[in-house]
Amino acid sequence: MEPDKIRGIYLLPNLFTTCALFAGFYAIIAANDGRFHEAAVAILIAMILDGVDGRVARLTNTQSEFGAEYDSFSDLVAFGIAPALVLYQWSLIHINDVGPGWAKPGWIAAFFYIAMAAMRLARFNVKTEEAGNKYFYGVPSPTAAALVTGFLWINFDNGVQGESVRWLAFLIIMSAGALMMSDIRYYSFKDIDFMRKVPAFWMSAVVLFLVFLAFNPPAVLFIGALVYTASGPLYSLYRRGRSRKP
Repeated sequence: MEPDKIRGIYLLPNLFTTCALFAGFYAIIAANDGRFHEAAVAILIAMILDGVDGRVARLTNTQSEFGAEYDSFSDLVAFGIAPALVLYQWSLIHINDVGPGWAKPGWIAAFFYIAMAAMRLARFNVKTEEAGNKYFYGVPSPTAAALVTGFLWINFDNGVQGESVRWLAFLIIMSAGALMMSDIRYYSFKDIDFMRKVPAFWMSAVVLFLVFLAFNPPAVLFIGALVYTASGPLYSLYRRGRSRKP
């Protein structure tokens, strides 16, 4: 590697990435203390920061190989390890109570999700050119984290005990993990130009979304992630149906 490529890093985008990494780490600490509401909020903050750092890098022309790799490691912690461990501490750990021999499914499901998130991020790094800017292959790790975290957040805030939904939690985290490594295409939204003019309606829609988000963050997080996750398989079925028409 040439010396001038390792002399320094861009501060601004990597600062956002570091904050996202910290939020994911804090979610794990909060879950270990039983503060699951705070853990869910921390993961939501990590999602917001993750959406900002890439945009900031592109707008300020501060993209770098270091930033891309650092962002992947941050995503693994914030959207792979953190959601899995938080859901395990709240619900999956209670699978152990079923009886002798049931101690493994809970942590195996959590590990499966983490492993799929790691492979999803690695595949994204090596298949960026193949996938292009318009689509992702497999559901993105922040969406999978939103699905897992939103499920926990809604139930926890409504007084539902993790033990009572342990099998549903098992199904959700396994499904989210499998979808991350699927070949299903998802729209990336990367071709949206935030610098061009748009109809005023879209600004009203953004304000309305923020109102709903402030009113009920867990419901917006979970429903939004569920709709986006379902959009990939539904679009694949639509394309397959069209290809079969004469």
